Amino acid sequence: MDFEIDKELRREIEETREWGEREVRPAGLEADRNGAPLPIDHPYFRRYLEHGGGRTRWHGPGAEPARGSSGGGVLKSVIIGEEISYWDRGMTIANPGVGLPEGIVLASATEEQKERFLGPFLKPDRPRWASFALTEPGGGSDTANFKTRARRDGKHWILTGAKCFIGNASRADWILVQANADPEKGRSGQRAFFVEQGTPGLGGFKIEKKMGLKAYESTSFTLEECRIPENNLLGEAGRSAEKSDGGEKSSKGYKSTMSTLNASRPGVAASAIGIARAALDESIAFARANDLVKQVRVRDRLELFQRKLRAAWLMVLKSAWLADQGKPNIVEASMGKVYAAEIAQDIATLAMELLGVVGARGDHLIEKLYRDVKALNIVEGTGQIQRVIMGRQLVGLPR
Repeated sequence: MDFEIDKELRREIEETREWGEREVRPAGLEADRNGAPLPIDHPYFRRYLEHGGGRTRWHGPGAEPARGSSGGGVLKSVIIGEEISYWDRGMTIANPGVGLPEGIVLASATEEQKERFLGPFLKPDRPRWASFALTEPGGGSDTANFKTRARRDGKHWILTGAKCFIGNASRADWILVQANADPEKGRSGQRAFFVEQGTPGLGGFKIEKKMGLKAYESTSFTLEECRIPENNLLGEAGRSAEKSDGGEKSSKGYKSTMSTLNASRPGVAASAIGIARAALDESIAFARANDLVKQVRVRDRLELFQRKLRAAWLMVLKSAWLADQGKPNIVEASMGKVYAAEIAQDIATLAMELLGVVGARGDHLIEKLYRDVKALNIVEGTGQIQRVIMGRQLVGLPR
């Protein structure tokens, strides 16, 4: 691995830092104080578009597919993601744009689908969102237990099921829904479908209340006999019913989903690192301001967590680097996500201990970070799921 940060990336980090301090942290604090995501017409989102955000990495019809999540590779995206999460992780999800499903669409969609679903994000006329629906009630993000079903009906697909804790679903132009078209085939029967906002049967939107990361919507919704055109099946538009119900290509959507999650987990881990770094910085500032740095125990705890934070960051960087090299990173991505989230929680807990009764007031940034960081051990595969993945890989069992 090359640890050198080139001039261009350093400039992007500095720009991100300036934007984060000026716009992102105030917006995140406002949402947290209100206990709800910023409304769609909030001026922040318009400024985000003017700042150059909310655009797709797809360059238009005939464009070559981009790698990574920011057009410059996974490693670059986690470095930028860590910096922006330092200022507010919730706002990174709340921002307009294609978001998580973009990598899946770029990898698997037909050119016609890219034009239909990514085209509006080339030069968005307004803040636009897309969403990716994987998690289900009861089954969480364990893909083996999906209950959402898809069945063929002539030139349509009928989707039935429920999803929960889906980011930005109620404000999205479209949702990429993971469903199983052939339960007997298990995971290989899973497909991904574009479900456009306003489609009959898509509804029951409920924005969940959360302890942290209140800046973005975590939405539950239902699919009740939701009929969508056959060409909304990711990557397989125009295939006949017989061909699209089986065969090797039928698992492409699932493989794309898993590949995207493996690439996105370093990003989630980087978010934990960003929150942890913010908590550590705030802890040091509070300790200095309140003359706590004279205590050996306090200095030792701060040093210990800084050391562990650096170790976690190296894990995350390696998993991102492997993704950029096109090498397997399943274990590294899971290891980095688990370790970074655990260390971030430990640092936030220490920070709360330092605050003492100040933390109980509920108006200190550290108290917010303490609530925010818990989610990083849950989203996109819980810590338990990551440990299952690593354990099975360790003893040579299939995932």
